[in-house]
Amino acid sequence: MLKVAVAIRPATLLRFHRALVRRKYQWLFSSKTRHRPGPKGPSKELIAAILEIKRLNPRFGCPRIAQQISHAFGLEIDKDVVRRVLANHPLPKSGGKGPSWLSAIAEARDSLWSVDLFRCESILLKSFWVMVVMDVFTRRIVGFGVEPAHIDGISVCRMFNQARCAQSQSLPKRLSTDHDPLSRFYRWRANLRVLDIEEWKSVPFVPRSHPFIERLIGTVRREYLDHTLFWNGHDLNRKLNRFAAYYNERRVHAGLSGRTPFERCEKPAHQPANLDHFTWRSDCSGLFHTPSAA
Repeated sequence: MLKVAVAIRPATLLRFHRALVRRKYQWLFSSKTRHRPGPKGPSKELIAAILEIKRLNPRFGCPRIAQQISHAFGLEIDKDVVRRVLANHPLPKSGGKGPSWLSAIAEARDSLWSVDLFRCESILLKSFWVMVVMDVFTRRIVGFGVEPAHIDGISVCRMFNQARCAQSQSLPKRLSTDHDPLSRFYRWRANLRVLDIEEWKSVPFVPRSHPFIERLIGTVRREYLDHTLFWNGHDLNRKLNRFAAYYNERRVHAGLSGRTPFERCEKPAHQPANLDHFTWRSDCSGLFHTPSAA
């Protein structure tokens, strides 16, 4: 028969006894619910809405989701709350410093518009010029003008008239343009004189002097044109008008403190939705999904 003997020092026995004493009083006097103290987290409904927005709009970041939630439901939510929710929950599978000088100039609505041109290719690899016109103060898309490649002064004037007449817009006092050769045609300058519009030129070779319209063109490309195809000029114009409606009415903007351009225009505010009962609104053939009141 084997016998086993264990030799320990008195110091080891004393440490073991002290540990048992501490554990005894922890069991006797500690709280039975061992939850970490702190503020209550977001509700299940809010978490579900955040995850669903991220699922339906995978390119939305945390600030955009927080602003979209605040705009749709009337809740004050910080982008860090959204970041923690997305970090602590499995991501669902995808379903689909101060104002600039342009802001200082645009002290009144519709006093300053900004115009720029960019090119895009159809599914048949035909080039089209697109003129985008926006109101600098409200960040509202006034309209788009579309023409095939190889445009001249008459075509540029026709694109501008098409953009400004899309929603019966009133004329601005000033128009900001860059130094592109397409904006130097004699017909273009004569047309502005007839319309009594003063043209303001940006600083040459400095894209930051024309910031809002350049950012808008990037937004149109990244969020829409890079994810859709068009056949001809009429199809492109129709799709751009649908994007303009979504951009002006339902897309929130960080530069507008989470509001839409229509709300900046002092349009009637939308009714906040309820987290327990709301619907999803689809725009641009299901490319964008935003929550709205049921």
